[in-house]
Amino acid sequence: MNANAMEIRPVTTASLGDTSYLLVSGDEAALVDPQRDSWGLIESCTSKGVRIRYVLETHVHNDYVSGALEVRAATGATVAVPARAPYAFDHLPLADEDEIAVGDIVVRAMETPGHTAEHTAYLVCENGGDAPTAVFTGGSLLVGSAGRTDLSGPDRANELTRAQYRSLRRLSLLPDATRVLPTHGAGSSCAAGPVSGERTTTMGRERRTNPTLGTRDEEEFVRERLSGLPPYPPYYRYMAPINRSGPEVLGGRPAVRPLSVNEVEGLIGGGAQLVDGRDRRTFAEGHVPGSLCDELDERFASLVGEVVPFGTRLVLLTPEPADEPAEEAMLQLLRIGYENVAGRLVGGVDAWREAGRPVASFRTADASELAGSLADRWVLDVRPERPEGGIPGTYAVPLAELPRRLGEIPRDREVWTVCGSGRRATIAAGLLDRAGVPVTAVVRGGVGDLTTHG
Repeated sequence: MNANAMEIRPVTTASLGDTSYLLVSGDEAALVDPQRDSWGLIESCTSKGVRIRYVLETHVHNDYVSGALEVRAATGATVAVPARAPYAFDHLPLADEDEIAVGDIVVRAMETPGHTAEHTAYLVCENGGDAPTAVFTGGSLLVGSAGRTDLSGPDRANELTRAQYRSLRRLSLLPDATRVLPTHGAGSSCAAGPVSGERTTTMGRERRTNPTLGTRDEEEFVRERLSGLPPYPPYYRYMAPINRSGPEVLGGRPAVRPLSVNEVEGLIGGGAQLVDGRDRRTFAEGHVPGSLCDELDERFASLVGEVVPFGTRLVLLTPEPADEPAEEAMLQLLRIGYENVAGRLVGGVDAWREAGRPVASFRTADASELAGSLADRWVLDVRPERPEGGIPGTYAVPLAELPRRLGEIPRDREVWTVCGSGRRATIAAGLLDRAGVPVTAVVRGGVGDLTTHG
């Protein structure tokens, strides 16, 4: 950090498709839309003599547990939020045109409802000027798109979409050179429609290329923004209430408790869900009965949030050596409020098997094998959306809906699960296997390959 000039540092959380921002001017800073695990960023500021004076929230988040209270507990920062947001904890409400100072920088609130009713962007003004050099747009204007407007429920979607239309028009009046710094980006289910892989942009570029700014008719905008929206993860419905009331302050990364086979067996018997982070083929060859395969990568927690009911007690099984992967899994889960993690199974499936416990398995296949006999198979397509070009005769249930729709799946014949790449198909196979359905998971390739093979 350069203590003599303004700096805006993006901090991207790829697993959620979100970006937080650290705004620094002199020896003061503001942190915009922080993740829960902002402890390293806090330590970095402290070591450089930079004081975080404010936490700025653009809206009540629907996709992750806010880190605002973590930052306040560690630094004494003031939590500044949209004035219309009904937060239950102490905060500084910012209405349209309200300002705060961060070093030599003025940050001005700009109400931009749409993504949520209270949504507020923040203009960054340097050197005492009125013209902003940057704007934190949260979930309003995104790179190449805009935030979806249906997360507050279908009864408010039309109203908020119209508000989003007006907010985008207002933002589009900012100077061409204004840096646009959105919170949501590629990989976030808070986006409506395709989003660029780039995390930041400029207003001039968005005016030229962003289709949401090219729609001049409000009715057309509403039709376009509310059509074809994919389902959002079920855990989303819990995030806003947690963030409004104020999440528990953790004060740092919790340790992952090691668990014996006997302890895990007891936890599973009491209703805990074991989530296995190993690769899909290894899982299919042998796993703890009733467990689910969710390969440990940046999408781990978001897929847990699709199929495991919120609040469920969890047990982790991670690739060896297990300590670091288990900590990563725990961190991702904490970001979306899955706090009830009992620990990890020490020794994994080998320890389970050596203790004389039964091991389950199911068959796997490549897409090419299914393509050769597609007409004779009962195929379950678990992609989040089923665009034009789906395979005729397949049964489509988005993975997030499968736990409550298992009764629709036949139990008297083998079911082949398929998705776009094999990831969701393997999770679906675990759900079916647990329910006693004979299953083969297409773990390599997917619907696109089946289409290619005719």
